[in-house]
Amino acid sequence: MHLASTSHASAYLPGALGMALVGGSVAVSHVLTDAPLMTPQALRYAAAAAVLVGIARILGRPVPLPRGREWALLGLLAATGLVLFNVALVRGAEHAEPAAIAVAVASVPVVLGVVGPLLEGRSPTARILVAAVVVTAGSVLVQGGGRTDGAGVAWAVLALACEAAFTLLAVPLLPRLGPWGVSVHSVVIGTLMFTALALVTEGPTAAGRLDAVDWAAIAYLSVLVTAVAFVLWYATVARVGSAAAGLLTGLAPVAAAAVGVVVTGDVPSALVWVGVAVVVAGLAIGLRAPRRLRRPVVVAQ
Repeated sequence: MHLASTSHASAYLPGALGMALVGGSVAVSHVLTDAPLMTPQALRYAAAAAVLVGIARILGRPVPLPRGREWALLGLLAATGLVLFNVALVRGAEHAEPAAIAVAVASVPVVLGVVGPLLEGRSPTARILVAAVVVTAGSVLVQGGGRTDGAGVAWAVLALACEAAFTLLAVPLLPRLGPWGVSVHSVVIGTLMFTALALVTEGPTAAGRLDAVDWAAIAYLSVLVTAVAFVLWYATVARVGSAAAGLLTGLAPVAAAAVGVVVTGDVPSALVWVGVAVVVAGLAIGLRAPRRLRRPVVVAQ
């Protein structure tokens, strides 16, 4: 992929790394399959909130206090992009094979390519839309298909909507709150929501049923996949816009496939390699440097 300038490439690097961390976490998340649903998530987000606040203070990053409708947007972001998304994945898995859910979520670049620019006061661009379709097609090839029923389709669509909401609801928040502010406050609110659900559905003793492997997985997800990946992702969304950043979601299934090779030793099929090539082609189409890098939002420093 050719990028015309180092500054243009650097705008995408945080988001690319964030998506790689998310994709690489698939094997770790699988460890929690037999654990309670809400309690590990509550612990994960509580730890991530502490890490985010601590790092922000060490680095001197501002974390502005939300005001007015920002609280409502953050609450909606946490409820959909964090809580409901995880519920949709788990409940969807009861009616569909994981690949079927993943294929639906893989369509997020197209959604962001259409809706994102409209929220940012711009028109969708043909180049980004074409790239989004190509990246989505490549992601589908990497992940493969899967069987499902009507309920599974509904959960898959809900997961797609929640995944898109995680980015789109942040668009109006980033100009004032910045990546750190959006990450910290959404994670704190998500912690409160997961904790309330955990206490109601699983009880206060559910954490006692977690073993050492579960705790290790929670720690990994807290630091790398939540605290670090959230800030990296929102930093790129703030710099290049949600539509262009959305293309980077195609890196998640590629990273998951790569980690799968390391963990299992199984060589991916030819179709997976074709899918990886298609994802790269889509990124090359969508992320090539324009004549002038346009920054759709100004981030609070």
